[in-house]
Parts: sequence; C-alpha cells; structure tokens
Amino acid sequence: MRTIEEVQATLQIAKLKEEDFHPTVHCLSFGEHVSSGDYCLMELDETLCKHIEAGKSLTIRGDKEEHAVLCSEDKTYDLKIADTSNLLLFIPGCETPDHFPRDQSAPNLVHAQVWGFSNNYWELRRQHPRLKKLKKLLMEKPYAGLLAGVEEGSDGNTLRYTMEDLLDRIQASEKEILSQLQDIHACEIDGYWRILDFDYEMKLLGHVTQLVDSESWSFSKVPRSVSLQELGPLEPKEMIEHCLNCYGRRYTDEDREVYFALDEDKVCQAMAQMLLQNAVKFNLAEFLEVWQQSVPEGMTTRLDQLRSIALVDRSSRPETISLLRVEDLPEDTLERFSCLFSMREKWTEEDIVPYIQDLCGEKQTTGALLTKYARSSMQNGRKVYNSRRPVAT
Repeated sequence: MRTIEEVQATLQIAKLKEEDFHPTVHCLSFGEHVSSGDYCLMELDETLCKHIEAGKSLTIRGDKEEHAVLCSEDKTYDLKIADTSNLLLFIPGCETPDHFPRDQSAPNLVHAQVWGFSNNYWELRRQHPRLKKLKKLLMEKPYAGLLAGVEEGSDGNTLRYTMEDLLDRIQASEKEILSQLQDIHACEIDGYWRILDFDYEMKLLGHVTQLVDSESWSFSKVPRSVSLQELGPLEPKEMIEHCLNCYGRRYTDEDREVYFALDEDKVCQAMAQMLLQNAVKFNLAEFLEVWQQSVPEGMTTRLDQLRSIALVDRSSRPETISLLRVEDLPEDTLERFSCLFSMREKWTEEDIVPYIQDLCGEKQTTGALLTKYARSSMQNGRKVYNSRRPVAT
C-alpha cells in the first residue's frame, strides 16, 4: 500500500506539481486471480441506465446461428464489440471527483481494488426488430378453424408457440412482438399464438360482410352482440370477434353497447390480396373491375389501398398488377434494395417508398435511404432510382 509521502515523491520525480491535481488520490491494487474474462462491460445510454436503475431487466436474444441482440420491454438493440486502446478497469465503489467535498485542501489517499479489466466493451445500437421469423414460425401450423368438431392442432403437434416460446426464438422486445402479432392478425387460442389460414380468415370476413348486408347495417356501426349471436352457429364466437377486431375499430356508444366500425381500406385490401394471390400478373383494367365487384356494396376500391402489398407495372402493355408484399422482402436494408432492383431495374419514388418505409429509423427518412442505396436520374420528366451496384442475374 502506498502512502501520501510516496505519492508526493512520485510526482516530484515526474516533475509534476501537486496543486495541479485533485487532493484525493486513488491507489489501485489488483485482487487475486483477476483476469480479463471475469467481466463483460456494456455501454448504456441514459434511457437504458434509467431502465436498469428502476429495477427492470434487459434480455439477450438469438438462436445459436443468429447474431445476438439485446431487448428492453419495448426496444431492440444490436450488440457489437468495440475495442479501445485504453485498458478499462472495473473498480466497485470507485469514487469520482463529484463525490468529494469541494473545499477539500488536505491530501487524501483512497485505496481501491481492481476486480476486473478489459480492452473492449459491448456497444449498443438501436435497430429494427427482426420479426420476419415470427410469421414463419406461426405459418408452420396456421389455424383453419374447426374440422369435424376437432381443432386441427389437438393431435399433439408441437408446431405451436406460447408467448414464452416466441420470446425465446424471436429477436425483438415483447412489445414489438405483440405489435407484430396484431399486424399479422394472429390470435391466442388455448394459450398458443396462431396465425389464421388466409382462406379461413376470408371466410370469416365474408360471414361478417354478408351479415352487414343482409341486416342493412351501416359499416360504421356493426353491433357486437347481434353479430356473435347470428354467426355463432357458423364459427366460434371468439373467431368472429377476432375478425371484427382485425377489420374494424371497436367502440362503445352512449348506451354502453359495443359496436365495430369496419375499416374500408382493410376490407378492400384483403379482397385484393385474395384475387392476386393465385395469379402471377393480372391485367390492371380487368383487376380493377373485378376488385370493385368483389368488395361489399357501398365500399370503394382505390389503388392507394394496396401500398406495400401490390405493384403496378405501367410500362407493360397492357398495364399489369401483381402481388408483392413488403413482409415477404428481406429485413436487411442492403438485401432489400438488392432484391427490389433484381425485380425491376428502375423504380419511381411512388413505387419504391412503400417497400422501404419500414426500414427507416427514428431519425431516418426514405429520402436518406434512397440517397445511400440508389442512384437517381430523370426519365421522361420523372425522377427514377436504380441500383448503385450491378445486380447479379
């Protein structure tokens, strides 16, 4: 253990003035069996620090073949090792100058023991949750309703997942997973999260819209209780209500009766997807006619309802439309752009934005993404974008 006198002598040898330093001196010593592998250091921003200080936890997620991510309750962070030229020391209870009295003048010696050291640390960067795997898992056993009075998954098949299972497998926070489950119209059945078979979902929607038509109800005021009573003999009431939640907004009137306002855009989009899913390309003019005929009377179809699920090719003769869902594209930004430019050499901003919007961060715009990953040029008086690198064929 060093003494104050030894510290002062060291300063003199180094030709340093004692008054240029804080009067409190830390004397460091290494404990027994200290090694660089004892601890891992992680750099946290202010939000995550407050998260930890509040007694909440952070979870590292990822299968063995996946790059690990760190998740809070509602955000996902990429984990990356950052090297530093300075040796980082782990000293529990180490005090900094703001812990000492401001009027301190007499020299003071504090002995502190080093518990660990490292020349790197984990750096966190906010990233988009990796949710593509979620739908892939749920599509292993989609729910298609009751077959001969027996639920199709009651045979003991293990291709069903609880929330705990999904938290173990999906690289995203619980809030992000729940939000995605809602977006893909998944529902919890007997403790397992299931995604509906698309044909079965359209069957449920058909029952609802036919009932609205037969009862001459307004699409903005579909009564919950009567709907469940009338359609209950056809399908489980839980599934009817799930369909109403997926395609409508739930509200309560002044008499405390529960109603649903059906969303015209969602219903029209579902009908379009049903028409397009079995065709490679559809003549645009014919599609628009058939599409309008397929939606409930009183609803109006518009091409802007199909942003991020269908792509119009106006360069072909006749013009065509085909199914292209953003959820089927790669999650990685570079891979996404490569995939898009392999489908089409040039894109207008109107066409490409719906397929890259989900890649934007909190402070990033689609314009910034296009500037980074695509080149712009003018064609027939319109700005178009093409790849910054040759696309493999």
